[in-house]
Amino acid sequence: MTVAAEVQHGRVTRLDIHELVRELNGALGPTLVAAATGSKDRKLPIKWGKDDGPRPGADFERRLRLMSRTWSVVAEHEGAHVARAWFIGANPFLGERTPLTAIRDDDAAQLGRAAQSFIDGTVDA
Repeated sequence: MTVAAEVQHGRVTRLDIHELVRELNGALGPTLVAAATGSKDRKLPIKWGKDDGPRPGADFERRLRLMSRTWSVVAEHEGAHVARAWFIGANPFLGERTPLTAIRDDDAAQLGRAAQSFIDGTVDA
């Protein structure tokens, strides 16, 4: 794990879940956030993002925190526009799944390797 990933892990772990969801909604939109968490209700991330809204269940929260950490690391190195394209594009390091699908599939280890490979510009993930 790189220093940047370690820093983002700490930040994301400490971040209030409602604030974290607001950040993701702002960066990727609630429809993509819902897709990554496995929620069938694309408006649920809007509710999660409200201070007085419901708290996501444990599975949703785990995926939200993984998504936020990965988003932060990729966007920090590549910028928001490139990070968004990376999140929604098929990825050879993920068996041509998108990173959003890898999040929904709880494939944190492979997602982390794919993100690091992208940032480093290396071929092996």
